Amino acid sequence: MTPAAPSFAFLPGAAGSPVILHVPHSAREIPADVRADIVLDDAALERELDHITDSHTLRIAEEAARTAPQTPWMFVNRLSRLVVDPERFPDEREEMRAVGMGAVYTRTTHREPLRPDGADPEPLVARYFRPYAQAMTDAVADRLAAVGRAVVIDVHSYPCAPLPYELHGGGPRPPVCLGTDPFHTPPDLLAAAREAFAEFGETGLDSPFSGAYVPLEHYGRDSRVSALMVEIRRDTYMSEPGGPAGPGLPRLASALAALVTAATA
Repeated sequence: MTPAAPSFAFLPGAAGSPVILHVPHSAREIPADVRADIVLDDAALERELDHITDSHTLRIAEEAARTAPQTPWMFVNRLSRLVVDPERFPDEREEMRAVGMGAVYTRTTHREPLRPDGADPEPLVARYFRPYAQAMTDAVADRLAAVGRAVVIDVHSYPCAPLPYELHGGGPRPPVCLGTDPFHTPPDLLAAAREAFAEFGETGLDSPFSGAYVPLEHYGRDSRVSALMVEIRRDTYMSEPGGPAGPGLPRLASALAALVTAATA
């Protein structure tokens, strides 16, 4: 079945920009037929969305894109990660499957049932995950063809206190955590990020979350594709969980714009 509306958007930027701001976890929308297979009642689902959604990260990215001297491209997930998580693997390689949070979640952030035992993930993978992955692959290929390189900057957030689903929640939780990949995160991109977010204190590295998103077609193969994950601790810009944004948001957007500018040069 084809989704009633696009589940993602690739928003154009400047023709000469290599930067793609990737915003995969900012939405709360769940199609009605997908909602029907979730075992939580409405109130519990809203609480789960408060915990699992990277609230306001789309606004941070949009403000950064608007103020950067050269507008980056943006790839935005329009649906909640409770539909599918486009940054997981759909097979056994994904360690988050151990806590029921692979490409299609079966457990909540508090390790409670989200979907019935034995639910088949394939229909959602086919309907949402694979088209998203292909579109992101095409977006990177578009930048490679246009300017000879691509820089994927993931925009995420995480709670001040660890949630039960976190496999590596015992480490530092700095205001800004930078997730890296040994092949795709060059030193100059990491240094630019540290400088851009310096006003928030010392940036963390790969804790509590690590890695950076690169489409599998390019992963570990194409050094023209750079990637960095920016994880922002939520208390720096919003009320937790799931509350309104605060005065920290414009400062973070400005810092992200500075990183975009450095990555574009």
